[in-house]
Amino acid sequence: MTDLHPAFDWQEIARLALTSRAMDDLEENELTPQGLIVYQFSARGHELGQLLLSQLLGKALDGAGAYYRSRPFMLGCGLTVEEAFASGMTRAGGLSGGRDVGVVFNMPHRGKATILPAAGDVGAQYTPAVGWAQALRYRVDELGESEHDGSITMVFGGDGSVATNGFWSALTIATTLQLPVLFVIEDNGYAISVKGGLQTPGRNIAANLAAFNGLQIWDGSGVIPAESAELVANAVQHVRDGNGPGLLRLTVPRLAGHSSADNQAYKSETEQSAEWEHDPLPALRDYLVPTLLSADEWDALVVETAESVRKSAETAAGMPEPALETVADFTFADPLRPAMHGGVRAAGIALPPGTTMPIVTDPRRINMVQAVNRVLEVELALNPRVVVFGEDVGNKGGVHTATVGLQKKFGERRVFDTSLSEEGIIGRATGMALAGLLPVPEIQFRKYADPATEQLHNLGTLRWRSNNQFCAPVVVRVPGGFGRKIGDPWHSVTDEAMFAHAVGWQVAFPSNAADCVGLLRSALRSDNPTFFLEHRAQLDAAWARRPYPGDDYVVPFGRGNLITEGNALTVVTWGAMVERCDVAARDLDGVEIIDLRTIMPWDKEMVLNSVRKTSKCLVVHEDIGVAGFGAEVVATIVAEAFMDLDAPVERLAAPAVPIPFNINLMHAVVPSIEVIRAKMAELLAF
Repeated sequence: MTDLHPAFDWQEIARLALTSRAMDDLEENELTPQGLIVYQFSARGHELGQLLLSQLLGKALDGAGAYYRSRPFMLGCGLTVEEAFASGMTRAGGLSGGRDVGVVFNMPHRGKATILPAAGDVGAQYTPAVGWAQALRYRVDELGESEHDGSITMVFGGDGSVATNGFWSALTIATTLQLPVLFVIEDNGYAISVKGGLQTPGRNIAANLAAFNGLQIWDGSGVIPAESAELVANAVQHVRDGNGPGLLRLTVPRLAGHSSADNQAYKSETEQSAEWEHDPLPALRDYLVPTLLSADEWDALVVETAESVRKSAETAAGMPEPALETVADFTFADPLRPAMHGGVRAAGIALPPGTTMPIVTDPRRINMVQAVNRVLEVELALNPRVVVFGEDVGNKGGVHTATVGLQKKFGERRVFDTSLSEEGIIGRATGMALAGLLPVPEIQFRKYADPATEQLHNLGTLRWRSNNQFCAPVVVRVPGGFGRKIGDPWHSVTDEAMFAHAVGWQVAFPSNAADCVGLLRSALRSDNPTFFLEHRAQLDAAWARRPYPGDDYVVPFGRGNLITEGNALTVVTWGAMVERCDVAARDLDGVEIIDLRTIMPWDKEMVLNSVRKTSKCLVVHEDIGVAGFGAEVVATIVAEAFMDLDAPVERLAAPAVPIPFNINLMHAVVPSIEVIRAKMAELLAF
């Protein structure tokens, strides 16, 4: 007789382990060959540890970051077998409504944990999970929600994922802040075909991290029930008691290929046989029989779960396909159908709508840096869930001084510095937004956003991928563009076309302080994620200075601004080029200048109406012309106003080279006032 670990419902663990195994068997042997499931990932061999961990969750804000081999954990957290099959079969009844791969999970809280929207990118689950953990601490310590004290976050990954930027960035965040995070590494020795020795020196991440400051380590079997249960119980209790983060490494076999497309030809028969000797299901049977179940009862449970799984598969196969007309739904927020989780709106907080009418009480003009600072100060005071962070934004006040004084006024929990990892900054922001905060991260310069590209794209598609179950409203402030006295390839990038092409993101690019105020406030009260681009040349430019338009002033996204009126030529521009176009047109008659202000969405109606009036158009931007956003504007004009044109639609943009360091070379790249004026005159005379 064996004394079973009392922290667990072993009957339920047995049922779900057998259920998971029966699902894998049915998918691999029948459903995938039949074409009902096209992309199958087996969890065979990984079941035990995941199910044990699921049973130790249950607080309202417990969260978990899953990955593609986490289905047993999902079953333990409340995922139904029908939903699981429907997800793999791309049916409307699956977790994403057929939008995402069946094992890329997300799930609102069902009594165990909120499953944060996963990503198909290896290692991308880690930094959002630590962001959720930081939000837990914030909601307890800053918002006074003591009922959430003791809530934790788990995040799962395979041994291959510990080589990724996301893992190391998350580890740094969790340990430096001592967050309630448990990293669960399921080490099966392979990342597809690549053996662990090429991922981790010595093949044991737990051993390598033994001296990592502020991190408790547990390392052992994920297939021996008594040992696994003790490891899991100790690890979870340590984190839940507020002792800081931990890492639990469980060694498990991968008793199938990486996916249904992997035949494991890289493993010898001897290797595969050795792996099957570590199958956790026979070990689980030996642990439970006869202490909890008789041999006959175990056998009956095997038959029962297999029959139930088959019926569930038949039910899922009979579910409808997703409705084709819904494919674009939830790319952006729908006010009539808010997401269930994420941002302040889902938390039941309504922010004031603001006014589009400026209220100027002081005629003195402020620059764009002051505009950003003032808006952040007002919104931090208005909404206690706003948090501002990034490299150097705290005590220093930002390298552009836009956050000066905010940490002193609002404290280090609300305005804080981060480690030097843009992946960590954006991934953390995602998790914080999912947990009901409004993160406002700063990326110091546009070029520095490149390491965060994976997280940025995943954040933007999160609402769509989860079929509106989750959203992550984040406002990412990104200074960029050439400087007035200097440029270079690293600090002078704009590349707004990349952001416009990023699904699910709003993109603002103000040219002056008043628009900066209105657009930033609009972004901070929006339910969509926003890139807020602040042009370096305009931050303290005399032309860009305006009187402060008031603490309630907002500029709606997608509404351009008419800088000058004319009837002979439409000029469409944004960012720093607005000033240059304005100056260039001052000795020319008939030029109408439109500042788009936002390029996603952009004001098509204003542009088309202007072109129909003037019959000519010039688009000016400083980003590279090839595939620049100006091409989108031109294509729209040609498609929708072609018969109104009296001249070719022209573009002025940078050549396909980086911004040079030499000031004269820089002026040769960025469209100058003289070049813009000459092109305007040419089109006026056409």
